[in-house]
Amino acid sequence: MRRALSALLFLALAACGREAAGPDMEVILAEAPAATLAAYGLFADVAAREPASGVVAYDLINPLFSDHASKHRYVFLPPGETARYTEAAVLDFPVGTVLVKTFAFAPDMRTPEVEERYRETRLLIRKEEGWTAYPYVWNAEQTEARYAPAGDWLDLDFIDPSGEAVSIDYRVPNQNQCKTCHQLGAVIAPIGPKVRNLNHAGPNGANQISDWVQRGMLEGVPQEVAAVADVADEGMAVSERARAYLDINCAHCHRAEGSASNSGLWLGWEVADATKIGIGKHPTAAGRGSGDAIYVVAPGAPDSSILTYRMASTEAGVAMPELGRALVDEDGVELVRAWIAGMEKG
Repeated sequence: MRRALSALLFLALAACGREAAGPDMEVILAEAPAATLAAYGLFADVAAREPASGVVAYDLINPLFSDHASKHRYVFLPPGETARYTEAAVLDFPVGTVLVKTFAFAPDMRTPEVEERYRETRLLIRKEEGWTAYPYVWNAEQTEARYAPAGDWLDLDFIDPSGEAVSIDYRVPNQNQCKTCHQLGAVIAPIGPKVRNLNHAGPNGANQISDWVQRGMLEGVPQEVAAVADVADEGMAVSERARAYLDINCAHCHRAEGSASNSGLWLGWEVADATKIGIGKHPTAAGRGSGDAIYVVAPGAPDSSILTYRMASTEAGVAMPELGRALVDEDGVELVRAWIAGMEKG
């Protein structure tokens, strides 16, 4: 008994030591990924619910749809370092930055905080040579997330936000798949942390841009900064909400530097050219992915638009986005359909 108590005391003291140490720059900047998420020192507890000192929770105005998963985001900047403002692109983060995103599910996603379980955590680390992506998968006990370069398949059963029971094979992406979505020309880069996606009240209730400036995390911010439309705000124009939805869910591939650049379909919030957005545009490649439609976006005719056809599919080779979902985002499809239906027919 005494020996067991001594062992427990040793583990408690060791845990306290890890908490005090905080993020470990040697591990963060190492050439190879750590075997476990805990090794980075980004969290004060083994369950990764309590961020370590210097690790800041954040969120986006619109999260990318991932089969209704809850997402917990954190950012760590090395002490004394700051990110630089950029108008349209992802913030210019310094070497040593870590972006953390954990995907979680609950038995009933109408109350996602009840009995929530972490499934995977993805790290994006800014190293000297550029960004690297590392996936980690959580164990059943919720005590450890281990590096999983090959990804994983997880059987998930839950009630979705509409009250429907669903069962899915949830895909934790492998490292090559991470590169597909995060492609920026010849390198990879984050997708979400742009000023327009951050410019709202974050997890602590404060505007995130102002909060990061006050914390010394962000510099070069002008007096006026843009914000993307909130997809869930029905008081905003349907066209703005639909464009915001496409921006976060599609534009990381559908842009000049993305993996779908050869489609000629660019869906970023800042794109103004109607043809590049797909309006009245013929697809670059026909086939079953077009659903026999001839326009990516047929004004006034969502049923004749390739965009909505592919969004509403789960069939491999047809569904868009290609990665990151097993389910159809019914609300997203409805929103984009409403946007197209409201366009004046040519």
